[in-house]
This record gives sequence, C-alpha cells and structure tokens, in this order.
Amino acid sequence: MEYKKGTELEVRGIRIPQTGNHKTTIDDIRMKKATGNRITMITSYDYCMAKICDMANVDIILVGDSAATVMMGYETTRSITMEEMLIFCKAVKNGTRRALIVGDMPFGSYQSGSENAISNAIRFIQSGCDAVKIEGGIEIIDFVKRLSELGIPVMGHIGLMPQTSSIKHGFSLRGGTAEEAMKLIREAKTLEEAGAFSIVLEKVTSEVARIISSKSEIPIIGIASGVLLDGQVLVLQDLLGLYTDFRPRFVKKYLNLSEIITNAVTAYGNDVRSGRFPSEAHTFHMEKLQQEHLMKLLSTNGTA
Repeated sequence: MEYKKGTELEVRGIRIPQTGNHKTTIDDIRMKKATGNRITMITSYDYCMAKICDMANVDIILVGDSAATVMMGYETTRSITMEEMLIFCKAVKNGTRRALIVGDMPFGSYQSGSENAISNAIRFIQSGCDAVKIEGGIEIIDFVKRLSELGIPVMGHIGLMPQTSSIKHGFSLRGGTAEEAMKLIREAKTLEEAGAFSIVLEKVTSEVARIISSKSEIPIIGIASGVLLDGQVLVLQDLLGLYTDFRPRFVKKYLNLSEIITNAVTAYGNDVRSGRFPSEAHTFHMEKLQQEHLMKLLSTNGTA
C-alpha cells in the first residue's frame, strides 16, 4: 500500500492525514511499519544540519549521545551530560518543522532511580523532543513502562549499546550465537510489551534482526544490522564524511565533506594571506559626499 498525498489511510486503527507539511507523529512511524514503507532516521545535533535533514524528508531526527564524540570530542559517549544534550535538542528543534525528534538519554540520566529518570525524560520533551531513546533490555523495562504510561514515547535500543558495551562486552557483533539471539528476541518483545513505539538494533546479525522485525508489531530500525528491517539510521557526520576519527565498516559515506571543507578553508587562508580576500565585491563604501564631509571634520579637528 502506497501513501497518497492529501489522503487519509487507516491501518490497525491508526489514521494519518497525508499532507506535505504534516508534522510527523508516533502514529506516522507506526504506520510506516504497517504499510511496508521504510523509515529514514538521521542522527543530527544542530540547527543547520537539522534543517537540511528536515528539508530532505527524513522521518526521524535523533539527537544522539554520539554528540559526545562527534560534537564535543570526548573519547566515549558516557562523558556527555544532560545539560549538553539538552542544548543540542533545542538547536535541532529550532531547525525542524516536520520530522519526529528523538532525544537520546545519556549515560547516568536514567540509571540513578526511577524518579530522576522520569524527571530527565520530561526535560527532553520540554526541550523540544517528541520522544526519548533509552539503551537497555530487561533492566529498563519498568522505566519504559512508566514513561509510556505518563505519555512520553520511548524508543528502545538493544544489541550493541555504546554507553556500556566497552565496559561489558566490547564492540563486537551481537546475535552470533543461538543463545544470544534468543536473548535479543526476548528483549525486543519485552520492550514492545512495555510500550516502546520503536526499537533500534545496533550491530546485530542480519538473520536475527530479520526475525526480530518479523515478530514485532513496532518498527525496528537498524544500524549495522542488515537491510531486512523497517528502517535505517546513520550519523549525519558519518555519511557526509565529516567525522574522520572513526570509520566503521557499516557506514556508507555519501560525500567526503571533510576534504571539501578542508580545501575551502585552505583556499580562504591563502586568499587572506595574499590579499585576494576581501575583494571589491565584498567591500562596502561611504557615499562620496559623506566621505568628503568626514575629511572636513577630520581637518577641523586637526586629525587629517
């Protein structure tokens, strides 16, 4: 079933008007799963990039905790704070009109007790996010359920979980054994039953990812987990070739923007040093009469 602009569809009791400037909702994302339309999700952190993603018709903009490494230069995602994340969320909100905005709850913002976790989730919503994303499986189920009951949409995240993977298991592939696969399948189903509206699968074998997607009523969005899912997510700086500290195999680089920008900044520096910039085209002048008046004033004051 294809969407038709200006029409309304109903699948599994979900109605969604199809308009060009329609603000994407949780029901829209669920509808994508129901109708077989794949979801596009981009991780972005600032006004300019969010505006570009929104104009490019991206379904979901994730304000990821990867801002720790990509934007702040920290060594791990665990270093970023709530205050820093909320600044990025506000910037993305200002650049977004249509896409659903999901805020990534950073390490430490939901492990220190239910009340504190709920308070932090609310701060994300108040900063312009439409939903929050939380890493974890069975251990966060009660929190996911509580947030869902309070009307705060939750996106789950299982498989490789960057916030804790380096501590527990490293960054190896997940779902390589039958036992590990069963654990992931159970976690996905439990998150769905707790009220999660979607789940991110990171670096999971494609066979296991396909099974999870086929058994789930909610959209399963993959990163490094194969094509047989309901959607995909990449960090914008990765696909643009801006972030060069780490180049994972699963990223498709659509542009080498780092090289392009480096060349542009180098050319600017050369122009400044040689006097080619600013040229006459970039220069402003006084009107001739005002210039003559200024010279008279300077002469009168003895400074000409």
